[in-house]
Amino acid sequence: MNEKAVVLLSGGLDSATCLAIARSQGFDCYCLSFNYGQRHTAELQAADRVVKALGASEHRVLNLGLAQFGGSALTDTSIAVPVDGVQPGIPVTYVPARNTIMLSLALAWAEVLGSRDIFVGINAVDYSGYPDCRPDYLAAFETMANLATRAGVEGQKLSIHAPLINLTKADIIRTGHALGVDYGLTVSCYQADELGRACGVCDSCRLRAEGFAAAGIPDPTAYRT
Repeated sequence: MNEKAVVLLSGGLDSATCLAIARSQGFDCYCLSFNYGQRHTAELQAADRVVKALGASEHRVLNLGLAQFGGSALTDTSIAVPVDGVQPGIPVTYVPARNTIMLSLALAWAEVLGSRDIFVGINAVDYSGYPDCRPDYLAAFETMANLATRAGVEGQKLSIHAPLINLTKADIIRTGHALGVDYGLTVSCYQADELGRACGVCDSCRLRAEGFAAAGIPDPTAYRT
């Protein structure tokens, strides 16, 4: 039997590629998505499409109330999503503690499944300055995971895999394309409409479009007119 892996799946370009990589490495994938109070749920519909296209042993969607805290343009509609281009520093689209919370829940499911592997589509090259997308953050979380779990204490080392961490967006797209990912199924836009159509001007849209252009692969993204 293949080893089990928990894969964090947002429905965006990076996480879809991450799922394809985990499957290509022979893992039985258990996908975990979150309805955390983000501006739209089109990405969750995209996650469902990606799972059906690429295949997974199971896909669960957990509800989180991060919108109760706000503090981010993605969870508080009173904070505007930036549309003037990627700027230096940590943007208002950073969601406080989001990756830590999601990785912790992935860790819990991994323990229950008897899995020692968690895949996450974090990227430290073409990203928006988020502090929880850095290699040293992931290394620290992995250390914590092995200190805080029964599996870790009993010698079953848990590993956090971030296969996209040092790839450019173009490299990610080329990798996924080679693995058969249909990026037309994915949604990356911070403020997509109910049909999943992208705004084309938020940071995520800009990075995605630049990635397809640099990769020399046609962009299948549906944009609002």
